[in-house]
Amino acid sequence: MPHTLLLAEPRGFCAGVVRAIDVLDRVLDREAAPIYAFHEIVHNRYVVDSFRQRGTIFVDTIDQVPDGARIVFSAHGVSPAVVEQARAKQLRVIDATCPLVTKVHLETRKAAKDGFDVLLVGHEGHDEVEGTKGEAPERTRVVDSVSDVERLDDTGRPVFVVTQTTLSVDDTAATIDAIRARHPQAQIRNDICYATTNRQAAVRAIAQRADLVIVVGSSNSSNSVRLREVAAGTGTPAYRVDGIEEIDPAWYEGVGVVGLTAGASVPDELLDPIIDDLRARGVTRVEPVVVATETIEFRMPDELELPVITP
Repeated sequence: MPHTLLLAEPRGFCAGVVRAIDVLDRVLDREAAPIYAFHEIVHNRYVVDSFRQRGTIFVDTIDQVPDGARIVFSAHGVSPAVVEQARAKQLRVIDATCPLVTKVHLETRKAAKDGFDVLLVGHEGHDEVEGTKGEAPERTRVVDSVSDVERLDDTGRPVFVVTQTTLSVDDTAATIDAIRARHPQAQIRNDICYATTNRQAAVRAIAQRADLVIVVGSSNSSNSVRLREVAAGTGTPAYRVDGIEEIDPAWYEGVGVVGLTAGASVPDELLDPIIDDLRARGVTRVEPVVVATETIEFRMPDELELPVITP
């Protein structure tokens, strides 16, 4: 049975997630429910359910929000069209978009204005990709793989490349190499964020030493799904779970060293029961595996410094 637990560091919440959760938390403390949120504030079932219990209503279209209501935009960002729809309904908006996602929006908008075709490396349909694509939908094409790049039509215009912030570092490198091969003059901004890069490096480090890796994170969390893929890519069995209730104890049979990490939208409290359970199963050694120390913090939106306004 397991005797050693390797804890990836960094793991769990990143600065953008902390900011988004703090934004919604403060709004709920200041104002009467319901408070609306456009899309899940972060991609974690536990966090979203906790906010729902406090009076947050998560919506996928602005039409679902009453005129004049308070709404918080999620960490993943929204398109200019959504902003305009919110303005038309006189919604009281607080934007909790991660500043690193906002940076990608600004790059995309400027590139299109300067006459480039924008290639957005990312997963079609993901909230972040939909928001970024909305900055210049007529000039932006989403590519998710080398084969997507090979199928692209050449418009003759110069190419500018941006990326979703939560992609696999290795997979994205292959896609960008394919773009360079077709468009040697392309201007490329690799926007995979520091938190994604650090967590993938950490999970790779523990996977190389573990007999089994468990990644805590929800199925719609791109960075959590990528963590499991990175771990499995080392040849170590790896599973993604939302919490301890999804762990099959049979996974531990014949396993001496367990690796544990969590996606960037996962609170540490979801890992604590897993750690306690492993101790009860015989783990006597818990070793942090540190690949980076994160000190980044993002300032809160200006709207939260204003007096409370009730309708």
